[in-house]
Amino acid sequence: MPTSKPTSPVKASTQAFVEIEEIRDDIILMKDFSACVVIEVGAVNFWLLSVEEQSAMIYSYAGLLNSLSFPTQILILSKKMDVSLYLDYLQGKIILQQVELIKNRLQSYKEFIKTIVKKNTVLEKRFFFVVPFSTLEMGVSGVNTKSLNKEYVISRAKTSLYPKRDHLIRLLSKIGLRVSILQRQELVELFFNLYNSSPTGKRMAPVESYTDVVLTTG
Repeated sequence: MPTSKPTSPVKASTQAFVEIEEIRDDIILMKDFSACVVIEVGAVNFWLLSVEEQSAMIYSYAGLLNSLSFPTQILILSKKMDVSLYLDYLQGKIILQQVELIKNRLQSYKEFIKTIVKKNTVLEKRFFFVVPFSTLEMGVSGVNTKSLNKEYVISRAKTSLYPKRDHLIRLLSKIGLRVSILQRQELVELFFNLYNSSPTGKRMAPVESYTDVVLTTG
């Protein structure tokens, strides 16, 4: 009588180790019912600024941080830049170009970019401000998280986070920084690439097109 090889039972899925419960609009809800919003800030080529402009930006940024009346987290991510799409864009321009001189210069520029990427690691840096929400902000009812309703927590989180988010955006805009609020699609891609590390990251299809994977032990 053949014997089947014993297998270890599936104890937990990957989701069990991810602290995120749900991403709703621009709100990240954690399993402990804390929440946060994420603001991405565009980079500035600091070394192209004059000495006076550099000093003004440093003092303005310091004043921004000192003026905040709520906690915030600053996150910086570095990854290898993917220039393949840009090279494809240049190739398309080369094919459509009718003037031979311009076509040759575009081809030389494309080869120059490829040479730089081969010889040097070109990094893309992304900068984020994370504004948190704690259930303790809801008073006594927020102490026992097991009794909380998810929809109620998300509603209270939005009420608490949106004024802070808008205030931070105004301060960042005043010192000339480009700001964008990460919505559900961008947040899913951000965390997907954090948990599934790759040299250049991955763009995802619309979140709505994905379905949940159910793991069973049967």
